[in-house]
Amino acid sequence: MAFIDAHRERFGVEPICRVLTGHGVPIAPSGYYAHRSRPPSPRAVRDAAVFAEIEQIYHDPQLGRGLYGARKVWHQLRRQGGVDGLPVPRCQVERLMRAAGLRGAVRGRTVVTTTADKAASRPPDLVDRDFTASRPNELWVVDFTYVPTWSGMVFTAFVCDVFSRRIVGWRTAASMPTQLPLDALEMALWGRRP
Repeated sequence: MAFIDAHRERFGVEPICRVLTGHGVPIAPSGYYAHRSRPPSPRAVRDAAVFAEIEQIYHDPQLGRGLYGARKVWHQLRRQGGVDGLPVPRCQVERLMRAAGLRGAVRGRTVVTTTADKAASRPPDLVDRDFTASRPNELWVVDFTYVPTWSGMVFTAFVCDVFSRRIVGWRTAASMPTQLPLDALEMALWGRRP
């Protein structure tokens, strides 16, 4: 519709609709005129009123200060009694803030868990993505993950027996050394003695 509005004085509505339909964007001139004369939907009217309140809360120097996320904006709207006396659902606040690019501040720093080595090649898949086993200790898999805690990130490596789906070895550390998965494997070897 915005494209037709921008070029209608030069080419006319019908020729633009004919070209757009020929290029896979089917639109009839009657649809264009109906769209222009149609009043905004009740949802669009409500979204405009709610977004005005969201923007006011988000940019208010005493309330949001540009730091509030969707959850805090939603709680503030609830404390104020909603918009026009009607409650505002949290999903609507999330949707409108996402569409406008309004985001809350995130505490803490982002953790870089892995950095890909561009020069190194990926090791071969020895099991060909077939994670089934017919007996214990036939196939073990290792998972290396991180868990955020109040005191910082904790890195954990698990060795799981595919047959029993049990953790047979594990190791945690406050840093992410290469030795961590190997220590978990050593624990599994010591415990299971395959």
